[in-house]
Amino acid sequence: MTGESSSAKPALTCPFEKLRPSQLVRDDAFFMSLAFNLAVDAWRIDEVPIGAIIERGGEIIAAAHNEVERANDPTAHAEILAITQAAKKIGDWRLNDCTLYVTKEPCPMCSGATIMSRLGRVVFAWGDPKMGCLGGATPLHSLPKLNHRVNVTSGVLEEPCREILQAYFNLKRGKDSTPSA
Repeated sequence: MTGESSSAKPALTCPFEKLRPSQLVRDDAFFMSLAFNLAVDAWRIDEVPIGAIIERGGEIIAAAHNEVERANDPTAHAEILAITQAAKKIGDWRLNDCTLYVTKEPCPMCSGATIMSRLGRVVFAWGDPKMGCLGGATPLHSLPKLNHRVNVTSGVLEEPCREILQAYFNLKRGKDSTPSA
C-alpha cells in the first residue's frame, strides 16, 4: 500500500462486540451506541477507546475516535476531531443546534471546545471525577461569566463505555482485561 508507514501499529483484538442500535428509534442510546462502536475501532488501533458522534436534526454530521497516538497530536481527542468535522460539514463554527455524544466525560480541553463551539447539548456515558470538566472534577460549563451554556446529560450507556475504558487501561497496565459479565 502506497503512502502508508511501515511502522503502522497492527490492529488489536478487542474483547468488546460492537453494539447494533435500531434505526427505528434515534434517541440518546442510539447515538451513544454509535459512539461506543467508534471506541471499539479506537481500541483496535491501540488508541484510548473513546468515540464521539455529533448529530443535528437526527442526522449524524460528524463521527470520530481518539487519534492521539496515530497523529502524534495531543489535541486529537474524539471530541475535538468531531467538532472540527461538524463545523466543516455545516459551514459554521457555531454548533448551537447540535448534540455531541461521547463515551467518556470530556477533559478540560474538550469541555472548553464544547463551550467555544456553542454546542447545544453534550451527552456523555461515563463521568470522570479526576479530569472531567462537565461535572466530574469541575463543572466548567457552569462558570457564571460564560456567554454560552451547554446542556449536559450523563450516564447514557454508562456500563459498556466504562467497561471498555477500564479493560483497555488494565491491559496497558498488565492486568486482566476481560470484560465483567
